[in-house]
Amino acid sequence: MNDTYIGHCYAKINLGLFIRERLPNGYHNIETGFVFLDLRDRMEIRTAGQTSIECNDPDVPTGKANLIVKAIRAFHQRFGTDGYYHIKLDKSIPAGAGLGGGSSNAALMLLMLNRIHNKEIPHKELCELGSALGADVPVFIRAQTAIGHGTGAELEFADIQPDYHIVTVWPGFQSSTAEAYGSCEPGGPPEEPLSEILTNYNPDEWTYLLRNDLEPGVITRYPQIGNLRDQMYDMGALYAAMSGSGSSVFGIFDQEITAYETYKYLLELDYRANLTPPRFKPDHGVYIKG
Repeated sequence: MNDTYIGHCYAKINLGLFIRERLPNGYHNIETGFVFLDLRDRMEIRTAGQTSIECNDPDVPTGKANLIVKAIRAFHQRFGTDGYYHIKLDKSIPAGAGLGGGSSNAALMLLMLNRIHNKEIPHKELCELGSALGADVPVFIRAQTAIGHGTGAELEFADIQPDYHIVTVWPGFQSSTAEAYGSCEPGGPPEEPLSEILTNYNPDEWTYLLRNDLEPGVITRYPQIGNLRDQMYDMGALYAAMSGSGSSVFGIFDQEITAYETYKYLLELDYRANLTPPRFKPDHGVYIKG
């Protein structure tokens, strides 16, 4: 392979995260809605004498702990391929933010390898491989909004991308997924099917219907997350919550001007913030660099 391949890895937020039960193996049976943000990392890949990652974010490990490296190893083992790559990763998605940055990177790596090696492996099989790397890797491979069941890897595709503006803010620190799940209390399933809540009810009703069962424990350790959520409501959000296991917080806004003012206000406070337009759709294509 002499070409350099490029692609983008998009962030997600969770609309509701219901922990139905804690499983004997330590994992959790959950139900959550995956939707996408207009926030993405950029990845370039080319062949090299050894695999290495060049990354602009010092918080991201570049060795064997990186999910990209794990994805390469898993792909080679599963499909009998080989090769080493130099990966240039320009991160915009903060690490430990509950936005799925690492899983999104791993998903794109699998899609890139599929193209590089001309395997034409169906997405279903890539998702099976990806789910062993991270529960939300499959939703990034499929690049479709969905309700996640089980550990989150079982996907029920649903058109749930909000027709509203989404403002997301990262408070500047990471939240441990293991700690978040370790301290949570399962709250059971939603009162109605999650897909119906997200398609048949307006966001101003989600406050009474959605919950993130990880949120109380994480906010106890990091009160700033709760403060940011409350600020979203004060600024006019119809619905606000922590995403995933944190630490990011998002707000859903029906008015563009209100969303923009909130976004600018957060930037003025030196937070990293994002503004995603209504009905946003990510481009998970793999392209040859011109």
